[in-house]
Amino acid sequence: MIIDCHGHFTTAPPAHREFRDAQLARLADPNLPAPEPARIGDDEIRESVETNQLRLLRERGGDLMIFSPQASAMAHHVADPDTARVWARACNDLIHRVVELFPRNFAGVCQLPQSPEAPLKYAVEELERCVEELGFVGCNLNPDPSGGHWTSKPLTDKYWYPLYEKMVELDVPAMIHVSASCNPNFHALGAHYLNADTSAFMQLIEGDLFAEFPTLRFVIPHGGGAVPYHWGRYRGLADRLKRPPLDGHLMQNVFFDTCVYHQAGIDLLYRVIDVDNILFASEMLGAVRGADPETGIPWDDTKRYVDRLDLDETDRRKIFELNARRVYPRLDARIRELGL
Repeated sequence: MIIDCHGHFTTAPPAHREFRDAQLARLADPNLPAPEPARIGDDEIRESVETNQLRLLRERGGDLMIFSPQASAMAHHVADPDTARVWARACNDLIHRVVELFPRNFAGVCQLPQSPEAPLKYAVEELERCVEELGFVGCNLNPDPSGGHWTSKPLTDKYWYPLYEKMVELDVPAMIHVSASCNPNFHALGAHYLNADTSAFMQLIEGDLFAEFPTLRFVIPHGGGAVPYHWGRYRGLADRLKRPPLDGHLMQNVFFDTCVYHQAGIDLLYRVIDVDNILFASEMLGAVRGADPETGIPWDDTKRYVDRLDLDETDRRKIFELNARRVYPRLDARIRELGL
């Protein structure tokens, strides 16, 4: 089985986006009526998925995708907790409908209703709803709800503990994933996303979060940002800061995906990071679309890059399937239940 741990519903029907536009319009003019989430038919959802993510998943040899709302549209910088709660619920309900229509091909991961410096009460409630009522297998956690201004506490701060406690209770991981950038210094896809991946890893080095929560698990996407490329720097900084070695301090709890869009990058990821910490992913129809003009290969056809690694069957199964099932135990249970 080949599991893609990083997919977003970037092709949601237009009516869903229109609902969000109406939400934002009402924030600008409170005299406008409160909009209702879009009424979207099953056929619209089927078409939006079958012609896009599902088609490519099948064409490229994949079986199942861990699916979440569009990351750039989470827009946590919109500083209204009630709006964030309603938007997250609508987005997650749409993911649930995709999973219900294609239960053998998709598993849900939820968007959290975060807002800059707001309490995490709504986020905890939505995580619980999505996991216990909708059958989701994890969540996306934005370490910077401000959208590129980094006003939130580090991930090791006790501010985040209520969410971590619920994650541990439910036994679900979080993918650390920012949303839109409001800071013109940081292009959302080329800078902000990778900055966040790298910054999150450094925050974890500086703290002792996993001593407090030994079963907490994070997936850092996009190949871990700059971390694998500068692995010596982070090992050296850990030593300089009197932190324990990274293999015991972080790497029992932190995992990287393969959303790296060239062969040399995948090669380096595999050489530097232990195979037990690598999860296959493509983020297809995400940040990097189209084909590499030098090879003709779609940028996000990451399976081709992994296939070209010198993997024995054990390591191949770990990257493509077993690591995801270990990091997402509710996914493993779902696969067993469906007999996949």
